[in-house]
Amino acid sequence: MKKIFITVLTAAILYSCGPKVNDLATNLPVNASIDLVNVKDDKVKVEVDPGRFTTTSINFYIPKTVPGTYSNNDYGQFIDDFKAFDYDGNLMQSNRVDKNTWQISNAQNLDKVTYWVNDSFDTETQVDEAVFSPAGTNIEANTNYFLNLHMLVGYFNDLDQRPYQISFTHPNGFVASTSLKEVANQKENTDTFYANRYFEVTDNPIMYSKLDSETFTVNDIEVTLSVYSPNGTYKAIDIKEDMERMMKAQKTFLGDVNATKSYHILLYLSTGQENDATGFGALEHHTSTTVVLPESMPKQALIETMIDVVSHEFFHIVTPLSVHSEEVHYFNYNDPAMSKHLWMYEGVTEYFANLFQIQQGLISNEAFYDRINQKIQTAKNYDDNMSFTVMSENILEEPYKGNYVNVYQKGALIGMCIDIIIREQSNGEKGILWLMKQLSDKYGKDKPFDDDTIIDEIVKLTYPEVGDFFNKHVIGDTPINYTAFLNKVGLAFTAKMEETGYLMNGQIPYIDVKPGSKEVFFRNTKLNSFLTDLGIQGGDIIKSINGTAYNLDNIRDMIIGSFGWQPDQDITMVVVREGKEVTLSGKTKTPMAEVTAIVEEANASSDQIALRNAWMKN
Repeated sequence: MKKIFITVLTAAILYSCGPKVNDLATNLPVNASIDLVNVKDDKVKVEVDPGRFTTTSINFYIPKTVPGTYSNNDYGQFIDDFKAFDYDGNLMQSNRVDKNTWQISNAQNLDKVTYWVNDSFDTETQVDEAVFSPAGTNIEANTNYFLNLHMLVGYFNDLDQRPYQISFTHPNGFVASTSLKEVANQKENTDTFYANRYFEVTDNPIMYSKLDSETFTVNDIEVTLSVYSPNGTYKAIDIKEDMERMMKAQKTFLGDVNATKSYHILLYLSTGQENDATGFGALEHHTSTTVVLPESMPKQALIETMIDVVSHEFFHIVTPLSVHSEEVHYFNYNDPAMSKHLWMYEGVTEYFANLFQIQQGLISNEAFYDRINQKIQTAKNYDDNMSFTVMSENILEEPYKGNYVNVYQKGALIGMCIDIIIREQSNGEKGILWLMKQLSDKYGKDKPFDDDTIIDEIVKLTYPEVGDFFNKHVIGDTPINYTAFLNKVGLAFTAKMEETGYLMNGQIPYIDVKPGSKEVFFRNTKLNSFLTDLGIQGGDIIKSINGTAYNLDNIRDMIIGSFGWQPDQDITMVVVREGKEVTLSGKTKTPMAEVTAIVEEANASSDQIALRNAWMKN
């Protein structure tokens, strides 16, 4: 990690145990210290010193939710042994109001609070709603500390806009990887970082270990790739070249969009064991991303997955970093008002993560069409009559919460349709990237837009047809006619037979788990040829396969095991159908299914081809 040292006024960083004239909490940074050396039962001790209060009561919070997760995770559930101390070191009265809030009486006497923080990785298989691993924390003494700081450092009411100084005492030889700015510190094995406000605390994860890191430059952005591989299976150098090539292509695609000077990729590779991370994926931050993937992945699969997930996360430097609403800029961690514009933050970002690959020649036309088609088909699993702005504004509640994943499917397709409309109306000269650059130039990372008026502003920047699309398909609840949009660029749907997995069709499973139970059943969908010939019917509950019983507890073993099935093997599947056991026996064979594909129309006009080329290649 390249260390960036900044100067902070001495008056702002020196503090003592006794109150003094200039030590008001409203004048000083909040000081937090985290002890990574004296770990107990996968817990670390945290101390937070806010300066002096003048009020009689104060609340201390650990976030209920954080930006980018779009879920209520109640991170306060991981806090133990919360204590408040006065300036004489005496224990003060504090009351836990809810999972994430502590109220402290006689706050004018408060010196500091201390508490212990549990990690989340080793509890993922023990709770109903686990924290998504890239948003979680791993505390493995003298081995690895994968830290999302929203789980460790809290805030006092009315102080979330104050600066923070965070010190880590770490084992000898351990190095931090983070985008946080580092402050000069003379203490051995102690690092101190500075954040302008609490948002920067939550927005900058940090990983401590005897890290394996590689650094490269993408134009004027310094990128640090840090990898923790517990068994030494992979090193940063193994994927550096592919990451560098991909991110340089991204920067070429973006052009003069400059939102950050440094970017950190924190990759944690999980052993897959019961006490390790199981929520694979990534979580964006403005100048970094956390990625959790299985260490057992073959190298090429790891590289391809990293390209897909990191390309998405890196494009968040456009939105929400450079273009975001007041709801994002002034995020309320314990009573959030959610923005209406997930179509932009996640949808357009996901669209860019695919569009840049075809524009920069990283994938073929056919691969690009397949990705669009997969999103169209996957989006059918969600409510297509749901207003996207209403869903976004209420994403923490059902039924909208259950449709969140659609922001990566239909959200990306919304971006595609807007792109095609702008290309069509501008004779191919402008697109949605041009639009986002206009918004970035006007707003930038320090100036949020108004949530209620941004669509009107977009329409003024573009064309009435864009407004019509928003009113019908984003604000409104009319499903998008993808056939019509594809026709504009000389593409069409066609049917073909394609090989599938035995239990999966691409990323879409043929199986599901019955709500309120552990029973695994076959979905009422068109099954592949293998399952149909075996006699499987939609609704069948899986009892056993070749003598091994399966349910939710070992469904992963069943799916992974099916990847190793070879044609012409004997197979016996016992299912429960209408309350009765049915035994189905046969031979495995290559599973095939009729799928919809997107192809280029043979008789496309010159105007359609020209618009297609402007869309995909310009």
